[in-house]
Amino acid sequence: MIYDYHVHTNHSFDSQAVMNEVCAEAVRCGIQEICFTEHYAVNPVLPTYGHLNFEHYIHEIENARERYAGQLKIKIGIELCEPHHMQTQYQAVLANQPLDFILGSVHNMDERKLRLFLAQEGINHYDLYFKEVLKMVECADIDVMAHLDLLKRYAVGTVGNYKLEDHQEVIEAILQTAIARNIGIEINTSGWRSGVDQSFPSSEVLQLYRQLGGELLTLGSDSHFVEHTGAGIADAIALAKQCGFQSIYTYHQRQPQAIALD
Repeated sequence: MIYDYHVHTNHSFDSQAVMNEVCAEAVRCGIQEICFTEHYAVNPVLPTYGHLNFEHYIHEIENARERYAGQLKIKIGIELCEPHHMQTQYQAVLANQPLDFILGSVHNMDERKLRLFLAQEGINHYDLYFKEVLKMVECADIDVMAHLDLLKRYAVGTVGNYKLEDHQEVIEAILQTAIARNIGIEINTSGWRSGVDQSFPSSEVLQLYRQLGGELLTLGSDSHFVEHTGAGIADAIALAKQCGFQSIYTYHQRQPQAIALD
């Protein structure tokens, strides 16, 4: 039982992976369902802006669905950069797109990439970052928060990882707001492929989410290379069970569908 709900191809500005090759790798790895989640931004100052052509993207997914029918279920997703900003512009673009799934991410702070933000902000970086994630989850039209504690990817080698107890109030607010708005979180396995050597978010945050009553959970490799398709998903399933989850979720036309964890 392998579902990968965070996958990038060359429809994202930072990937050269070819969709057909990703699908072939998914079949080879025994993945049942994959959701492509290409980066998208409406803010013209961001590096993501202007890369994704929805018509070409959806057409390629439709072709892949035909080619891999009976072997792989393929869903249409998107990963939005700071979807709590410029909401009217996002809505205008996305309203007529046949999306199954929307991830929301904070990749930029005040239009600065996280690495630059980290270098400029001094000691309050984690607090500012989590407050920005809270703003996103309070109002954005998304299904799942991607890599909730992403900042640690850039911080761990310089200022170190964060401690949950130092930011528990704002993280609890993020999780409680997500639960109230029917927004899920993901176990993003890309941290296990980096110097962080942790999932995004950490097991402590996942356990807190579950303790607060959170149930909506997706699993994603955040792959940008063909060979990373499905990477770490088996470990993510084990972590989900360890943290008390009984199901993971897939999405169809933005509606969550529970998949029981055996």
